[in-house]
Amino acid sequence: MNENKAGLGYQDFEEVRTEHIFYIDKTDFIREWWEYADKVTLITRPRRFGKTLNMSMTECFFSNKYAGKGELFEGLSIWEEKSPDGEYKYRKLQGTFPVIFLSFANVKATTYKEMIFKITKVLTDLYNKNDYLLKGNLLNEKEQKYYQGIEPGMSSELATDAIHSMAGFMQRYYNQKVIIILDEYDTPMHDAWISGYWEETTSFFSGLFNSTFKTNEYLERGLITGITRVAKESIFTGMNNLNVITTTSDRYATSFGFTEEEVFTALDDAGLGEQKQKVKRWYDGFTFGTHTDIYNPWSIVSFINKKGKYDTYWSNTSGNGLVNQLIQKGTPDIKQIMEDLLQGKSFEAEIDEKIVFDQLNGSADAVWSLLLATGYLKVLDLKTLDEDEEGIGEEGDVWYTLTITNLEVKRMFRKMVKGWFGGNSGMAYGNFIKALLMNDVDGMNEFMNRIALHSFSSFDIAKNASDDDAPERFYHGFVLGLMVELAGRFEITSNRESGFGRYDIMLTPTNREKDYAYIIEFKVHKPSKEKDLAQTVANAHSQIEEKLYDAKLIAEGIAPERIRKYGFAFKGKQCLIG
Repeated sequence: MNENKAGLGYQDFEEVRTEHIFYIDKTDFIREWWEYADKVTLITRPRRFGKTLNMSMTECFFSNKYAGKGELFEGLSIWEEKSPDGEYKYRKLQGTFPVIFLSFANVKATTYKEMIFKITKVLTDLYNKNDYLLKGNLLNEKEQKYYQGIEPGMSSELATDAIHSMAGFMQRYYNQKVIIILDEYDTPMHDAWISGYWEETTSFFSGLFNSTFKTNEYLERGLITGITRVAKESIFTGMNNLNVITTTSDRYATSFGFTEEEVFTALDDAGLGEQKQKVKRWYDGFTFGTHTDIYNPWSIVSFINKKGKYDTYWSNTSGNGLVNQLIQKGTPDIKQIMEDLLQGKSFEAEIDEKIVFDQLNGSADAVWSLLLATGYLKVLDLKTLDEDEEGIGEEGDVWYTLTITNLEVKRMFRKMVKGWFGGNSGMAYGNFIKALLMNDVDGMNEFMNRIALHSFSSFDIAKNASDDDAPERFYHGFVLGLMVELAGRFEITSNRESGFGRYDIMLTPTNREKDYAYIIEFKVHKPSKEKDLAQTVANAHSQIEEKLYDAKLIAEGIAPERIRKYGFAFKGKQCLIG
């Protein structure tokens, strides 16, 4: 460790080895992958977990471009692996295959046309790197014309067959089948779903993956990585030769990410050994298969690089857009569970690892499945139903107990919620909280109307959202904002039982001599029953009193005169507080 630099952002294995960049040996992945002998393997891991570096490592090991460069692997486990008769069994494999290595990591686009252009640029680069194939008589006249036709902006029909054709050319040239590695395969799909061109995208990738990995007679082995497992029905139709390894599988469990032993050794080597337990609280928590205590490499290397400074390194990197959208625009149930999660609680959900993006707007379980796959949630426990249970599920269903992964992710979620009230509404939100604590009802009304005007639609534009649903979506987003802004000063709960009903929001002060307790009831104006918003506010107060919502606070020893009660009445984006 003292000899190596804890550099960030290195994804090229050869560069890491030749420049003496800090590296934890993951070359046993090569042995494990080769011995499993699956025709096509898809491995999903959260972002920044070393997927690209491992794929570069695999290319360096197998590709004939690196023939004679065994020194890159000297001292690493794959180079020392011996057969029972004492032979270095893997050294003879190094540099012996033609390899196609592609990455879609930079294929980020807001339109389908832009996405296709970027994909065709990746394919063009592949052809340009292998233009030695144009020399001699390997390709006939038609094939040379086809080769020259591979260019940025080519038709999607031509693009879907480009990798297959390249594999064919390389197989003829080397007289050997080709290993195809595709890194970050699902990056374009995340943008496609966010930006609204999902169906076109899945149609294109279905054709591309079919020709590349299913009907490719030139393929020796295929290796694909990504963050999520997109359902077969979307893009992997009919690919029975595909073995999918998700975060719940034991295969390759320690090949991506750092184990606790690896992290603690690195901290000792860096002179930061006394920080082990705090590093564990901040950055531990990932579980792959039955292997717990897996750490995100980006955070650990950043922490060492910054000489022991704690920060949200992993969650500060790009890639939170989809998660942010799903929670902000999610159903009231999703936001309510987020309230529990931010308070350190857990919940149960039925997880389907096959992410069906079309279900993300309507299914809470689909959202939790995505958050688990992307590393924002971790599994505390799981149970398989032995028999049908009414209201829960059928025999064989698997239920997961989930919670926020670690302190770093929790801080990321808090920052995300603050971002919902950004700009002018963010200032208004802060002023609203000040007015609330000062019992300034006029100020509360002024600032809440400004917040509702600017923020209401942010919680309301999911495809299946109804007008009736919008106030509740906003209300739960508002509660999450309270939890972030007043964390530590108040215990904030919502939609819980007290007295004879369920209150909307309760703020229980930590310092009962300094702060009041609060009960807030949200109500949507009903024109058929209420003449104006003032009557809606009055009905909210009546409900607070009739349902004895203050019973819980009084039972905890808070005097009735130390409890403030507010009704929030909504009519569209107009609000009245009283």
